[in-house]
Amino acid sequence: MIADPAYLVGAGGAIGAVCRYLVGEAVPTESFPFGTLIVNVVGSFVLAFVTFLRVDDGLLLLVGIGVCGSFTTFSSFAFDTVRLGEEGKGYRAVAYATANLVGALLAIGLAWSASTLVVG
Repeated sequence: MIADPAYLVGAGGAIGAVCRYLVGEAVPTESFPFGTLIVNVVGSFVLAFVTFLRVDDGLLLLVGIGVCGSFTTFSSFAFDTVRLGEEGKGYRAVAYATANLVGALLAIGLAWSASTLVVG
């Protein structure tokens, strides 16, 4: 029997939020929001990896919804994109939005490849 789903999601959320904070502290973001880009790409990989592995429901709740849900951040991505545009950095805004999308898709492809190596 798996633990209460709300506890799994909550515990994962706490882990993901702390990891998100640590990435934000470790990565400089003055000229470009690299921290948000990193968490979105890494989170896309992790979510895809556990999904492709077809882990049990408890682990998917903990890691997929909890950790990845609080680690990745669409709202920061959207805010950073608009902020770059408002600062007259339209090319950076487009590059940032493109990097998030392409990076996430590449991470998902890499997760699929890695999961096939693990599962066979």
